[in-house]
Amino acid sequence: MINTEQNEAQWVEIGTIVGVQGLKGEVRVHSDSDFPERFEQPGKRWLQAPNRSSPQAIELLRGRKLPGKNIYVVKLQGIDNRDRAAALRGYTMLVPQGDRPQLEKDEYHVSDLIDLEAIDRRTGEAIGKVIDVFTAGNDLLEVQLYNQPTPEIKEVRDLSAISRKSKRRKQRSPKPPKPLTVLIPFVKEIVPAIDLESGRVEIVPPPGLLEIELDNEK
Repeated sequence: MINTEQNEAQWVEIGTIVGVQGLKGEVRVHSDSDFPERFEQPGKRWLQAPNRSSPQAIELLRGRKLPGKNIYVVKLQGIDNRDRAAALRGYTMLVPQGDRPQLEKDEYHVSDLIDLEAIDRRTGEAIGKVIDVFTAGNDLLEVQLYNQPTPEIKEVRDLSAISRKSKRRKQRSPKPPKPLTVLIPFVKEIVPAIDLESGRVEIVPPPGLLEIELDNEK
């Protein structure tokens, strides 16, 4: 299991205020956390305005989850009307990095997985590094491959030589190829070992996975 909370410096982003609820100052928060207590348990939280680097402390008084949605309705101290609540739209909700709930065995924070080196267990070869994690449906590790194919250089014709009336066109330099990535299902059979201390994750990719991704980029 993956905890979707994201760590940056001293803070963990747990959600974003996306709207208001009613007329008494409640706000809707889109959750980036797997832990309901972040929004349901009273206590101190921090709000960070867009394009601001310093979050401000605020007291969370109560909260509840909307059925069928990844949205919580929360009441914050001092926010007692709809106008004040609307002014918080786009703010992110944070907690200190050290305030991370205890994880069960085989559970990981997303931030702990980013930048791990991916090792092919069958060969011992380092094939890339984890650059992202997708948690919609089945969890997936996005691995950027180290060995990138050499881009094919196509012949550029000088169109001005076709006709004297043709206008000379500037020859553009070819764009650098986009780094290739593969999506690795985050299941025990394919990702049998994770060593956070060594900064590595061992994978056993299904047959043809790496080759298929390379072919699709051609």
